[in-house]
Amino acid sequence: MELSRHDRIRKEQSRLTRIFKNIDGDKYKSVEGLIKRASFMRITLEDYESDINENGSVELFSQSDKTEPYERERPVVRLYNTMNKNYQSIMKQLRSLLIIIMIKNMKVRKSSYEKEMVFKEKTYCYFF
Repeated sequence: MELSRHDRIRKEQSRLTRIFKNIDGDKYKSVEGLIKRASFMRITLEDYESDINENGSVELFSQSDKTEPYERERPVVRLYNTMNKNYQSIMKQLRSLLIIIMIKNMKVRKSSYEKEMVFKEKTYCYFF
């Protein structure tokens, strides 16, 4: 069974909220708005993408019956491009904030072959 649009938005919002769950209360209020916008945009973009895949990115258009139709970009394609640009901007802001939070919560220990990053309760290792 396919989820409703509202449920899909709520599910995306929950996913993003889990990622940013360790933010202080004051900062979370500003992040919460970005999360809501990003969730709405992502689901809308998925819907636009589905429409573009089904109906194509161009359509025949004519101003009147007397003029010959020509191909033009469908309006949904322009909406998709504009919204995608805005979505990418919001996600960049959220990623930047996430990196800042991770840096504040980590301690780095160096050994000869590895660095170990400790984030609160979880430990992540990466090798050089």
